[in-house]
Amino acid sequence: MDITQLILDDHHEQRRLFAILEQIEPDQTDELAAVWKRLAAFLEVHAAAEEDLFYPALLHLGKGVDDEHPPTEETEDAINDHNEIRDAVEAVARHDVGSDDWFQAVQAANRANGDHMAEEEREGLTDFRRNASLDTRHTLAIAFAAFEASHVDGVAAVDVDPEKYIDAHRGHPLG
Repeated sequence: MDITQLILDDHHEQRRLFAILEQIEPDQTDELAAVWKRLAAFLEVHAAAEEDLFYPALLHLGKGVDDEHPPTEETEDAINDHNEIRDAVEAVARHDVGSDDWFQAVQAANRANGDHMAEEEREGLTDFRRNASLDTRHTLAIAFAAFEASHVDGVAAVDVDPEKYIDAHRGHPLG
């Protein structure tokens, strides 16, 4: 088991759930609401698990995917992205399920999440695979899976200050 693979698996599931929403008719509001509720909770639990486990480890072990993307920049981008996704998810709740505005807000959340996943897959995950041992990736995968399983109903969505986050986690050795 590898934390980078678990994150990729989560990304696949997020894409799948957004695609399901695209295939449900607007008048099927109960079904739309149920799938959206699951997806919204999943997005936040995934972000929280990354912020608790993956990004602190990346700050400690990463060397950057290239000279332009050191681990601090990869982490800052990810935390900013998570905040944008949280804001986009919150915006969906301001609209009636199934309305044109609701679907537009869901699409905005999909775009924000898609941009984040693509960047994370190119940078942070690549950096971590190159620089963290298989044993470390396995240990973190177990913790990541347990975190997500214990928060299956969701966690509170709270924006994180990227600079404070990096300052709090930079240089901290892994437990």
